[in-house]
Amino acid sequence: MSKTLEQFEQYLDKMKKYEHINTLLYWDMRTCAPKLGQAGHIDALTYFSTESFAMSTSDELYGMLETLKTPEEFAQLSDTMKFIVTRMQRDMEKDRRIPKDRYKVMVREQAESGNAWEDAKNASDFSIFAPHLEKMIALTKEMAGYTDPGKEVYDVLLDKYEEGMDSATIDRLFGELKEALIPLVKKILAAKQPDDTKFHAYFDPDDQRKVQDLLLSYIGFSKDAGAVGETEHPFTLNFSSKDVRVTNHYYEHDPISAMFSAIHEGGHAIFEQNVNPEYDNTAAGSCRYMGVHESQSRFYENILGRNKNFWIPVYEKVQELMPQMKDISLDEFYREINHVRNSLIRTEADEVTYCFHIILRYEMEKAIFRDNVPVEKLPELWNQKMKEYLDITPANDAEGILQDMHWSDGSFGYFPSYLLGSIYDGMYLEELEKELGPVDEILKEGRIKEITKWLNEKIHWYGSTRTPKEVIANVCGKEVSAEPLVRYFEKKYASVYDLK
Repeated sequence: MSKTLEQFEQYLDKMKKYEHINTLLYWDMRTCAPKLGQAGHIDALTYFSTESFAMSTSDELYGMLETLKTPEEFAQLSDTMKFIVTRMQRDMEKDRRIPKDRYKVMVREQAESGNAWEDAKNASDFSIFAPHLEKMIALTKEMAGYTDPGKEVYDVLLDKYEEGMDSATIDRLFGELKEALIPLVKKILAAKQPDDTKFHAYFDPDDQRKVQDLLLSYIGFSKDAGAVGETEHPFTLNFSSKDVRVTNHYYEHDPISAMFSAIHEGGHAIFEQNVNPEYDNTAAGSCRYMGVHESQSRFYENILGRNKNFWIPVYEKVQELMPQMKDISLDEFYREINHVRNSLIRTEADEVTYCFHIILRYEMEKAIFRDNVPVEKLPELWNQKMKEYLDITPANDAEGILQDMHWSDGSFGYFPSYLLGSIYDGMYLEELEKELGPVDEILKEGRIKEITKWLNEKIHWYGSTRTPKEVIANVCGKEVSAEPLVRYFEKKYASVYDLK
């Protein structure tokens, strides 16, 4: 090992420790820190995040990367280290353009904005969040101007979350879906709908937590390398492949919400727990491509979790853990988890109309960054688009524009990743069945871990070392297309709703 590589690895280890503190502070803020303790956490997070950013953009690190990229040094590096050095150098070129004092402002505002969003949602009052959203939009534009000068801001944001996916590509894919799904949803809504009365009873949150633990274990989440918390909005974060954490939220009159949040976040966590451990806390590790990441959470949640056969091996156990479910048959449960209806809340939407929720948010973000729609007009625009796509109008801000936390931390450009993930899933499903056989049979026989192993080997292991297009090419051997997802929807819901 050269002296420079040794110094570089020591430097990475120090950076890792700062990131560990930042992640722990964020976890604590969102899960258990008391309201009066938030200010102290924000101060600490701002300090350590700023220090971490300074380390990641320092002249010392820049010099080491320059040396490691010389032909003599680079030739001696492992393939993994070559990727890490190349990726860090590329990112550093962008990040070094951000003034450290402006980065510090961004970190503090992200934390304060997150708290303001939670207060606003609980009060159903957009005016509490509006000034923070204005700041986050302005800061997001400012940061994009530093990192990618001269580039269109929203394309910069899209590329940040799903490299290689610009708005022209997304417009094409989403357009294919809209063309197919609008008539399909009309047919479904005209068909006989299931009776959901039994699902509006009281379901003990403690029982819901037990079911959550069962489902996480069943799909392959390792409790030895994971933990579960409770938050307003479920999420997953990781310290490394050995410490991946998920959260959930429990509604006393909606047990399905927590079940599918557990499966969804569990899919994210299984991904992170199965990345090559050599990549931990490096640029090769935790997958940075959110469409690829969401493809895993949504594959478990929808392709597997909304398949009746997923539940056959475990449904009796679910009924034991949650006695209120005992008078609900598996057939009734299956119809309800695939009950297509125009609904207000994205995270509670069925897998078909969910597509419209994402298209709406994608169009909202384009309105913000391309049309410069003022913040005070956003709730009205949101409601107009809800009426256009789902034929319903939110009664208040909490069930409208305030329902998601993403914009509070500046995660503009993230929402399209959810639908890109579903598009990828349609492609994965067809390839998986070619290699392993019918998913229905695998699930019915309780062999879901074989599917998890297939995903581990095909996708998870590689972390961030493959771009989205490279993942699709390696797994499916073709270009990205929405057609497989459309085929999945049409076949499945023709059966569920007996469509002619």
